[in-house]
This record gives sequence, C-alpha cells and structure tokens, in this order.
Amino acid sequence: MVPHLTTALTGPLLALERQVIEAQGDIEHWLRRQWLAHPAPFYSSVDLRNAGFKLAPVDTNLFPGGFNNLNPDFLPLAVQAAQVAVEKMCADARRFLIIPENHTRNLYYLQNVAALADIIRKTGLSVRIGSLIPGLLEPLTLELPDGGQLTLEPVRREGNRLKLADFDPCSILLNNDLSAGAPAILQGLDSAQTLLPPLHAGWATRSKSKHFRAYGQVAREFAGLIGIDPWLIDPYHALCGEVDFQARLGEECLADQVAALLEKIRVKYREHDIEREPFVIVKADAGTYGMGIMSVKSPDEVRGLNRKQRNKMAVVKEGLSVTQVLVQEGVPTFESINEAVAEPVVYLIDHFVIGGFYRVHTGRRVDENLNAPGMHFVPLAFDLSGSFCDCGARPDAPMNRFYTYGVLARLAALAAAYELEQTDPEREAGTP
Repeated sequence: MVPHLTTALTGPLLALERQVIEAQGDIEHWLRRQWLAHPAPFYSSVDLRNAGFKLAPVDTNLFPGGFNNLNPDFLPLAVQAAQVAVEKMCADARRFLIIPENHTRNLYYLQNVAALADIIRKTGLSVRIGSLIPGLLEPLTLELPDGGQLTLEPVRREGNRLKLADFDPCSILLNNDLSAGAPAILQGLDSAQTLLPPLHAGWATRSKSKHFRAYGQVAREFAGLIGIDPWLIDPYHALCGEVDFQARLGEECLADQVAALLEKIRVKYREHDIEREPFVIVKADAGTYGMGIMSVKSPDEVRGLNRKQRNKMAVVKEGLSVTQVLVQEGVPTFESINEAVAEPVVYLIDHFVIGGFYRVHTGRRVDENLNAPGMHFVPLAFDLSGSFCDCGARPDAPMNRFYTYGVLARLAALAAAYELEQTDPEREAGTP
C-alpha cells in the first residue's frame, strides 16, 4: 500500500506528476517486477526536493533516524510493512536485537529508537536494544522526552553470535550507520543470525556517488517507461576525489567540476525554458547529519575558502576527514510551511512507503540544505480518500499529488537495492 500524504502545498500540478498518475498501472507492474529481482533494503528514508519544474531525491539514508517524527496514524501501515519484511528475512524469527548509535545525550534520537522498537514489537517479535557504547557493562535506562524509557544493554560476542546476557536474537537490526567503520564485534557473524542492513551499507564503505550512479540507472529505465526526460527526476552529479580542505588540495578539481555541472544545468534550463540561476550542492561523498555541505552558484566560491568554511567542510560525523566530494545539482524547493522553507522526507520499510514528514527550516533559503541546526519537523498525515492515486479525482487532489512522492521514494529505495548488490563484497567476480 502507498499512503497519500497531505501537505500545505497548493502549487500547480507538474506535468511530471500528471504523467506519473496516468501511468499508475504500468508503474506498479514495473515496480513489482523490480522488487522480485532486487529486494529492497529493510528500511530507508528519502529526502525529496520539489522545484515545481523538477522533482528528485537528493539523499537516501539506509539507517533512518526519525521514526519518532512520523504521524501516529502511520503505525498500522508501518507494522504491516515490517511484518512482510521480517517474513521475507526469516519466517521463524522470534527475537530481534536493535543496535543504535552510541548516543546517550541525544534523547530525541533515542526516542526514534523506541518508536522503531515499538513497530517491530507489534509484529509479534521480542525486541531488545543492544549497545556498542565502550565501557557499558550494565543495562542503562534513560528517560525520554515523551515520558517513556529506553533501556540499553551491553552486547557481547559468543563465538560467531551476538547476544545479550540472557537474549540470543534471531536477527540484528542496525540503526547505526557505521561511519567509523564496522567494529570487530559485528564482523563474521553466523549467517543464520541475519544482520540488517549489511555491513557494506555503512558510511565507512558506502558512497553517495555510487548511490546516485545506481539511481541514474533506475531513473533512465523509469523515464523510458512513462515517456519523460530522465533529468526531471534525476539530479546531475559529479565526483571530485583526493580533496583535502585543510591543506587546500583539490580546489581546482572542485572548481572545474562545479563549473562543468553548472553549465550542464544551464543547458537543461534553456531546454525546458526555466528562468532561474542554477546552483550546486557540494557535500562529503559519505556521511549523514547534514555535515560537510555547502550551496554554490559559482566555481569562485570554492576557491580560496576561508578557515571557517574549510573547517566546516573538512570533517563529518565521528570526526572523519573528507577526502571525496560529491558535486550535486541543486534542486530548489517551492514548498513551505508557515512561510518557512520545507522539503518532504519519505520513510519506507522494505518497499512500502509508511509515511513521512516535512523538514522545515526558518533560517534557510530555497536553494540551501535544510538538514542543519535549527530545523524542525512537521509530520505528514494520511489523506483519507484512498491508498493509491484516484484517476477519477482531479489531477491536483492531494492523494494524487503525493502518490508521485511515494513513487520517487520507491525509485530511490530501488537504487539502494541496486547499489548494495553492486557493492556486495561477497558478490562473485564477473557477476553482471
């Protein structure tokens, strides 16, 4: 099922959205075949940007951390999707271990863990929260902002299985993006003890450039299916490797990539009669939390960055140095809530859209990254009129408009499936 999300958005319907709605039957059939060949990640979240002339995913997270921001009305659908995902993984599963980030101060993140555990628990599984916090020897119970509690328990390794003191899980769900690498305790586990997502989905090995390369493949095939220009759903991107912002190495490479991509976008703008100044987003090729990101309209802006700018771009989560940079076409957003700039974030379990929220920032412009301090979240609610697009309703009905958002989010999840297949370290040499 694909929920339709209500929103404050009242702008004109894109021609793209109309084509997606009219091709619903072909799209759903095509997606069903894709999921049979390329199983979706256990869960994901997708940041979308709607420019009014273009609608595209700009980031895909395989360790989503905002389940607490979803509207409670989404819970039944989330539980149903999780049941399907668990059955596909292991029909006999009874015990589930969730391993979160090593945060104890970010209580809103831990509330996300509690919300995720509640979804899994409602599928009929016994769920506990394990922790990799160094030096944690006893269970640690934390008070959450909503008045609830979350107990973190130290994990231990026994042979090739991961356990708690009195709990031997069938499966392990990581809500830890492994930015600093996969710890030894998670490596070489019993294949019967399913680890989700796989270790190579972590940011120590994953890259945004590989994801968007896979997404480009998906977008081209989808565009051919419904007869559109792939650019309408796919942001251009380029990779600049061997960058060292502190040592000012790679500046010219970066400036050249920015200049080339801006010109490429200008060509498309002229082709589609778009009268606005293009921009690109320069961001670390790996990592989350909105770190290491800047919006750029000229190659001169990445030459001679001042110390503050270089420090901001030089490191990401876990203090890791940035050595590769993705230059991505900037997609402005024409969405707003109470006059604040907004962008939708769509959540999936397996290949099912289970809800989402708006990321809103009162201090950012339509051409800037919104995943930054000062953002807040507005949950999206169901449109009660149906589960799929209603071809008998007007094209700009909310349930029809947001059907398209669900389609784009599923394309990004499909790209993640492609990406994980292509980067699987156990993939046989020569396998296509």
